[in-house]
Amino acid sequence: MKSLRFFSAEAFVSNEEFARKSLSGVAHNLFPLLFKASYLLEQGEMIHNLVKNWPLVDFNMGKLLGSTEDYQEDLSHRTCSVCLESCLTGLRDYVLNHPSSPVKRLKLVDLTGMKDVEVQFCDCKKTMGRWARTKLLSKICLELLFYLQQRQCDPRIFEISIDVLIELFVTDWNYEMVVQALLKKCYCPLKICCVALRFDNLSLQKFFYIIKLTDSSLLRKLEIVHNVHLEMEHLEKLLNNIYFPLLTSLTLPARTFNTQRFTATDEQMLNNIGEKLGEMTQLTELSMSFSILTGRLQKLLSPLKTPLKILDVSNCSLNHADMSYLANSFHADHLEALDLSGHNIPDLYPPTFFKFLSHFSSMLRSLTLEDCNIQDSHVNMLILGLRPCQKLQEFKFLGNPLSSQALKYLFTFLCGLPRLKNVEFPVPKDCYPVGITYPIDDVNLCRFDHKKYESIAEELNLILLQANREDIKASTPLFGSYDAAIQETKNELGACLIKSFKETLEKFTTSLNKII
Repeated sequence: MKSLRFFSAEAFVSNEEFARKSLSGVAHNLFPLLFKASYLLEQGEMIHNLVKNWPLVDFNMGKLLGSTEDYQEDLSHRTCSVCLESCLTGLRDYVLNHPSSPVKRLKLVDLTGMKDVEVQFCDCKKTMGRWARTKLLSKICLELLFYLQQRQCDPRIFEISIDVLIELFVTDWNYEMVVQALLKKCYCPLKICCVALRFDNLSLQKFFYIIKLTDSSLLRKLEIVHNVHLEMEHLEKLLNNIYFPLLTSLTLPARTFNTQRFTATDEQMLNNIGEKLGEMTQLTELSMSFSILTGRLQKLLSPLKTPLKILDVSNCSLNHADMSYLANSFHADHLEALDLSGHNIPDLYPPTFFKFLSHFSSMLRSLTLEDCNIQDSHVNMLILGLRPCQKLQEFKFLGNPLSSQALKYLFTFLCGLPRLKNVEFPVPKDCYPVGITYPIDDVNLCRFDHKKYESIAEELNLILLQANREDIKASTPLFGSYDAAIQETKNELGACLIKSFKETLEKFTTSLNKII
């Protein structure tokens, strides 16, 4: 519902020439209203002019685009390229357009409130994700420095100091520009303040260099993901040399830990890492997927003084001792999101499964059990385990060998979970050829009867419809859930894979020639 004020704001910004001429006479407290109206209508020039002449102390994208009294719809998920570029270039021109009178007092710009989603509703359909926002802000900071060095400017421009909070996303393709912007931060009126860092497709040398350029005391989230070959000794070095007092979320790349080759030195290293994690008193989210942690989960997590709210230990080869620790730890009563994918839960530790679900039930919002060998014979057990989880909002169980009948039975139960909004279910096993083995490899993943699947999917959605649960979105994303970061950098990731494959072939050929 739009208020009369918002309708008036839309009318004002729609007439660009009139708005531009009248902007100097607009009351300062109306700028946020005009900004949201301009963003909704994708009025790039108007957005640029509003930011260029911003009269307030702070500029917070999340608050400006979030739900307001005048217009309740949250626009922070619209990462519209036209709008965001206009914002950032407007910020650049704010600095260059410093007036003769001290009217402007902007001190803080917060760009962290944007949410990258799969479907965009803006007319241009062009998005500017976290990687592109990182690159553009770095480019603008360098342009400002170049301009100030080359031209005679109002001396008061050099007195401007604006902190720009941003979630940096660094890969090899934007590394140099980000490094230059961070190196020259102290000279630029726009001060990049990194509150979240994501690293992807980066050498360890570059990773360690750039993380030292950021202010670790501000970091709340650190993601080290694909193609960053961080192993346990590198993690220990990182935690020993850099302190993260505000870090709430840590994501480690695959194979950071490998207990299969542990020596006494490795055990001591793991103890050290656990102690360092324990010193992070704000840490509530931890992801360690595709490591081998067999028998060592307690050693790693027990030093933590703050209970975890989000834990991803998917495909970590956990054993019964690990599961037992998890079920009985103080984290169990606080976990809101848990990923146990890749573990044979029903066969290996069914009693523990019941126990930890009963402990998690009071807080659990998201549960992921992909490729856990959950079969038809386990559905009753699964339902009994999930029954206490009345706050569950998301349940993902792709890759499990369940028949269409079992899925229908399970969906009937899921209709009774009052807060459930998202379900990711597997292709029924009766849609695949007889003899298919689980987990299904990528080659065979799409080789199922698509017509039969569509028919079953309609029946499952009918169960939801008949239970008046149209609010539940049920889907089968064969290759995993949408990841905005991977989608944005897929070309770079593809190029990296091809390069890696080429290097492997060259090494193989060299070795073969030596044998011959």
